[in-house]
This record gives sequence, C-alpha cells and structure tokens, in this order.
Amino acid sequence: GEMDIEDIEVFIGIDVGKSEHWATALSRDGQKVLDKALPNDEDRLREVYQRLQAKGQVLVVVDQPATIGALAVAVAQDMGITVGYLPGLSMRRIADLTPGSAKTDAKDAAVIAGAARSMPHTLRAVTTSDEEAAALSVLTGFDLDLARQVNQTEGRVRGQSFTQDPAQPSRPWWGPGWSMTPSWRPVAAWPTPADLKRAGKAKIDARLKKHGCRRHATWASQIVSALERQTVVVTGTDAAAVVLPHLARQLISLHSQRADVATQASDPGAGPPSCARS
Repeated sequence: GEMDIEDIEVFIGIDVGKSEHWATALSRDGQKVLDKALPNDEDRLREVYQRLQAKGQVLVVVDQPATIGALAVAVAQDMGITVGYLPGLSMRRIADLTPGSAKTDAKDAAVIAGAARSMPHTLRAVTTSDEEAAALSVLTGFDLDLARQVNQTEGRVRGQSFTQDPAQPSRPWWGPGWSMTPSWRPVAAWPTPADLKRAGKAKIDARLKKHGCRRHATWASQIVSALERQTVVVTGTDAAAVVLPHLARQLISLHSQRADVATQASDPGAGPPSCARS
C-alpha cells in the first residue's frame, strides 16, 4: 500500500552505487537541503542521516534495497528511519518526464527524492528483517573487498607488457572483455604467446566453450589474430609466464566468489553457498 508520509519533514533520495552513492534530500516544501556524493560507508551514512534528522522526521528512499543499497538501508533502519524504495520501472518513467535528457546519478537521486515527496504511491516499503539487513551489509562489504582485489589483480596483469601488440603498444592483446571469468582460462593454461600459438585456435576455443564463455569462437579468433600480429618476443616473457597463471587463477576465483555473493545477496535467507562448487 501507499507509504504514510504525513509526518515526514525530509525526503532523502539515494541513487546507489558500488563504492559511492548520490544523495539528494528535499524538505517538505521541496527545497533541496542536500545534494552530494556519499561514500558507501557506515560512518558517513550515519553522519548524513543524523544531520538531516535534526530538521525533523526523515524518509530514506533507495533505487535498490538489496546488494549495493543494503548498507544505506541497514544503517537507516538501525537509526529508526523509515525506508522505502522506488522500483526501477517507476523510476525510469518518472525520469523520462523530468527535464534534462542526461542520465546522471545526481538526476536519479533527485527523481527518487521528488517521487518520495510528491508521489508516495510509487514507493514500496522496505521491511527487511534486522537479520536480513545485517546479512546483506556483511555480503555487500565482502563484495566491495572482492571488487577491489579484482581491480588490483587486473592492474597487475596489465603490467605484464610482454603480451602487448607492438603495433598498438598501449593495448594488451587480451582486450577489454578479458575481465570476464571464462576468458582467463586460456591464460591459466598457456601463459605466453608462444604457448598459446602452440595450443592453437581449436584448443583455445574448446577451453573457452568448456568454461561457459558464450562468445568462445569469437574470443578464440581474436586471441589468435592478436598473436599472429605479434612477431617479437618481449623481454621478461619467461618471468611473466610464472606470474600470469597465478594471477589468472586468482581472477577466476575472485569472479566465482563474487557470483556466489551475488546469489546469496539476492536471497539472504538461503544459507551458505554449497562447498561442492569448484
């Protein structure tokens, strides 16, 4: 049913993101009292909520109450603040009617806050139990850690420059899509250009296909054509050949852990993931 906003003095709209959110708050008469980036950090969330609570009763509305929005929800609930969320479809419809075509975090947060203040019928109450909210905040924190580790490891892989295409030194041959889990399988098995050349397109394709890479044939072709363009052996190849399989296996494991966390976060009551998974 419709949320009761009769006693609310401050309407906070939060466009949630993995590492930071955008928060826009409106007073009852529609004045903007906050419009800023907000780290996904318990202390900072608490500080902003407290500052706005000084102006009267607060309603916090997010666009995603689970996973990346879980901490913002859990902190608000812990402080006794009413929490709602604006479903994606409603939000896009309202955004389409809002002046300005660019989709930005700030615009989205303003759309959420505006809907909370003037269209309470579009909101749904967030009634997550304390236990589920706590579970989600733990999962969200862990996923942030995993995401940082993925970025660090991918940075290290990019540093192994022996695999670069000499015609385009700034672009490693593995390309932008290599952050996808299955694509690291050939690197784990054949870490140098020479190894991959010896393996050949059919084996690379078979390995990608086995591990569920949907565009396995395309990736195999791209890898082989990039290898054909590189005729020089770059200094440091042997050392990098020791390091790369470890980094590739780390990335495969990190992506697998993130997938487990995402599954768990979508159903926090499901219990721990199966240990049988490889």
